[in-house]
Amino acid sequence: MTETPGALPDPDGAVDLPEFISLLGELRAWAGTPSYRLLAKRVGPLMRPPRELSTMTVADAFKAGRRRLDLDLVVAIVRALGIDGPALDRWRQACIKVHAQAKTGGPVGVFGQLPTDLVTFTGRREELARLIADATQHHEAGSANTVVISAVEGMAGVGKTQLAIHAAHELVRAGHFTDVQLHVNLRGFDPELPPADPSAVLEAFLRQLGVPAQQIPGSRDERAAMYRDRMRDRRALVLLDNAATEDQVRDLIPAGPTCLVLITSRRSLAGLDGAAPHLIDTFTVTEALDLLTRIAGHDRVAAEPEAAARVIEYCDRLPLALALTAARLRSRPAWSLAELADRMQAGRLAAISAGGRAIRPVFDASYQALPDRAQQVFRLIGLHPGPDFGAAAAAALAGITAREAVEVLELLLDEHLLQQKRSGRFELHDLLRAYANEQVIAIDPGQERRAAVHRMLDHYVRTAHDAALLVERGREPLNLPPPQPGVCLEHFADHERALAWFTTEHAVLLSAVGHAAATGFHAHTWQLAHALATYLDRRGNWHDLAAVGNTAIDAADRLADPLGKAIAHNIVARAHRRHGDYEAAQHHLRHALDLFGRTGNLNGQADSYIELAKVKAWQSPPALAEGLALARQAHALYQSCGHRLGQAQTLTAIGWSHARLGHPAQALTCCRQALPVLEELDDRERQAHAWDSIAYAHSHLGQHPQAVACYRLALDLCRDLGDRPLEADILNRFGDAHHAAHHPDAAHNAWQQALDILTELDQPYAHQIHDKLGLHRDRWEVPNRGRASRRHERAF
Repeated sequence: MTETPGALPDPDGAVDLPEFISLLGELRAWAGTPSYRLLAKRVGPLMRPPRELSTMTVADAFKAGRRRLDLDLVVAIVRALGIDGPALDRWRQACIKVHAQAKTGGPVGVFGQLPTDLVTFTGRREELARLIADATQHHEAGSANTVVISAVEGMAGVGKTQLAIHAAHELVRAGHFTDVQLHVNLRGFDPELPPADPSAVLEAFLRQLGVPAQQIPGSRDERAAMYRDRMRDRRALVLLDNAATEDQVRDLIPAGPTCLVLITSRRSLAGLDGAAPHLIDTFTVTEALDLLTRIAGHDRVAAEPEAAARVIEYCDRLPLALALTAARLRSRPAWSLAELADRMQAGRLAAISAGGRAIRPVFDASYQALPDRAQQVFRLIGLHPGPDFGAAAAAALAGITAREAVEVLELLLDEHLLQQKRSGRFELHDLLRAYANEQVIAIDPGQERRAAVHRMLDHYVRTAHDAALLVERGREPLNLPPPQPGVCLEHFADHERALAWFTTEHAVLLSAVGHAAATGFHAHTWQLAHALATYLDRRGNWHDLAAVGNTAIDAADRLADPLGKAIAHNIVARAHRRHGDYEAAQHHLRHALDLFGRTGNLNGQADSYIELAKVKAWQSPPALAEGLALARQAHALYQSCGHRLGQAQTLTAIGWSHARLGHPAQALTCCRQALPVLEELDDRERQAHAWDSIAYAHSHLGQHPQAVACYRLALDLCRDLGDRPLEADILNRFGDAHHAAHHPDAAHNAWQQALDILTELDQPYAHQIHDKLGLHRDRWEVPNRGRASRRHERAF
């Protein structure tokens, strides 16, 4: 029978956790005693983040004898039972109060023996060898006068405790530290109890060392002194597991050189004097597969290797995640690995659990230990699309200064919630990224999340745009809107630094283009693709160039932005030209010309004509004359708008067309006319093209020494630019010039360098240089290199 509202239980009356749980039961009765199954369906959507809850999870919250209740679960249950507003807050505060009273710490779990060494322990050969070497070599040297301290650090779930336990057992089995072994769980990140009090740990240690209770001093300092005295000259191993801070362990370290202290922590203990850090990373793929096999069974894993690889990928090689997943699979004999992998793909964190253990609460403990600002930054980092990021991007996401971002990122590194494999670059483990993403969706409103992504994309668009202006001299700047407030921009002093930034960020920028398109930031999409295009082209990343160009076309089309669409078509055309698909390149360039014409953009039209001329230059001889006409059209357009650099660029293009048509004298005239302007404007890319064209003309005039000298100038310029395809083209012709000048070794060297670059870039015409090298070797490696060799040269 449902009780009347007047019988609503009062949570303020709970004096301890059992009484609070009893009152929670009374509240369920007041609400009509809904079944646990029905209640689970109501509670799940009220959780943060919303998720599906099992009937057992909800039922357990009403069981007497629990040591702890999840606050979010309690609040969701109370709401599902019809309580809201101020009354809900009273239940929340009562829950917090009874937990605070319960968390007195209790007796410290100190043991005079090591925990069990798990039979499933696998891998970690290098890490184990280093731990054992640090412990043994120190004493075997015979001159040790200090205790050995090894701090095993790493993210939650990486296997720190099991590694330390295994190392301890290995050392004791080998006859080291056999007098005493002490072990304590310091509860640094325990979800139910506070960190162990060092004074209480010292008391328990002293009892294990045989000190009667009545002789143990009362103060921490006195206990520490007695502990050090009792450990003197003993071959002792002390395992301090799950440490919270340096201060927690400092007094637990004996002073004697015959002792070893192994400390595990998910927090950096860099402030602990004399400690050797052992930073533990995730498993290798081989180690991950071995652990999965050991727990789930060899036959089962071997039968589905592809599904096993997926499971390992979804666990991102984190040992705890693998162990939980494998244990769950072992408990479900009817499941296939493929079915498990599909479940993980649908909900990675929810799927990583076994029995009463799960990965999410492990991450909760680390996250909840952070200050508010660090929690916010950690959550927002989950929105970042790239494989890694710098401080400026994190600052933009959070809307804080770069200096503030660096401070928070350093804290997250110390907490092992971030990784740093390169200076200035930060990474999230995939499971932590999924966890951060869950938290940001649950806590930060959608409008704030979108604002954070907007700031991040503003950062990348503006920084990439400014870098591109330095990488490509004479580039037409875009008229970009001002960035959002709180956006941190990066600035570059010169071309080299801008190029280095692109090299560091290019994988992130590719991800950002896709993310901008997927989240509806269409202007950012094509603007970012435009800024990235020249770098991708010069590095030979033409598949990526085509991909970002096509994404940009779609984004600009959605905006009905003719300028963006024209630029995007030019990007795709460049990629097709590089791949030798000249028909597709011309198709996109005609679209670009039409769009630039509609908007009256003369520079854009001229750029497109230049691109068309380049396409014609790679086609059959009849197309060369058409290419010359296109270059002249571009020159006329640049003249009409007073664009000096454009005019010089088109003079070089006209010169190249003349050279290819067999008019070397006209080619020299045009290119020499262009060079002073290009040098004045410090456009090294187009200077390289000009010297390349001049060298080609000299070769056709039979002036081989002059050609060789000009090719050297062109090579020096393009290497400064980092333009790998251009470097390969020039090296190819450089080899031809050396061959014509009777320099066989220099010719072979130049062709080989060109082949190496083209092979690296997966260029379709690399085989032509390979054939040239083979023919050259056959014709020069003959016993008589005199007349025969010269005859072969002329025929080549």
